[in-house]
Amino acid sequence: MKTLCIIPARLASTRLPRKMLRLVHGMPMIQKTYLGAKGCPDIDKVVVATDSDEIKEVVEAVGAEVIMTDPELKTGSDRVAAVAKTMPEYDVIINLQGDEPFIKPEMLTELITPYKQGENPVMATLAFDMDFENDYNNPNFVKVILDQQGYALYFSRSPIPFIRAEGENIPVLHHMGLYAYQRDFLLKYTELKQTPLEKTELLEQLRAMEHGYKIRVSKSEYRTLEINTPEELELANALII
Repeated sequence: MKTLCIIPARLASTRLPRKMLRLVHGMPMIQKTYLGAKGCPDIDKVVVATDSDEIKEVVEAVGAEVIMTDPELKTGSDRVAAVAKTMPEYDVIINLQGDEPFIKPEMLTELITPYKQGENPVMATLAFDMDFENDYNNPNFVKVILDQQGYALYFSRSPIPFIRAEGENIPVLHHMGLYAYQRDFLLKYTELKQTPLEKTELLEQLRAMEHGYKIRVSKSEYRTLEINTPEELELANALII
């Protein structure tokens, strides 16, 4: 099994302009994300996919391979698929967003473990323990509930499930937007028609589920900080790592 990690990165960002080039602990965010992925021994190749010459220059400064993509591509998944089409020798494709500067190599290993163990899901992702006090009712944080085999039943911005009976272990996790795909499925997935729940929740992964595909969810021992606003960037730089 050969694994390719593609990091889609665009310069435009509404809530945090020029996010990829913002400094996190003195280093551009996209550089830190790339170096975190590069440190994973279970990944055969890491590339950055971008339509920005500025991002290209910044990541090449730390040795990254960069592939320029069409600026008209609508999503990061489309950018990842465009690169995967040119590299048929890879079996598993990882989509790692460029705004994950705290990604740990171990998390990428956790993501692809089902493939290494022969399970070979069409699509896989990660989740970690929910911070109920701060995250459960926040629509910016995506929740996921699982079946008994570790596959997603549903992803939502709403607080799911409805807690009618309190228990010690509420069966919900905090989803992380990190994905792995069988290469052939990734190419099919980006051609699937958008679906009602995807459009309602603005969650791309629901498209796969609404078309009848299952998403394997591995639980991570680690968690990352999502950076989408100036406040979250300030918090990231205040963290001691």
